[in-house]
Amino acid sequence: MAISQIIANIIQYISEAAMRIFGPTDDAYPTIGVQPFTGVPYDKRTADTW
Repeated sequence: MAISQIIANIIQYISEAAMRIFGPTDDAYPTIGVQPFTGVPYDKRTADTW
């Protein structure tokens, strides 16, 4: 294997890694936005005591 082929393989390896890091994301997460609060707020007056 020639030196030029080894250098070309190293450059390709590094450039593919850089493209993966700095490229656009490929996440498939749904955009759900802000979720409303559906719980019961804490009230010290009605809280159970030990």
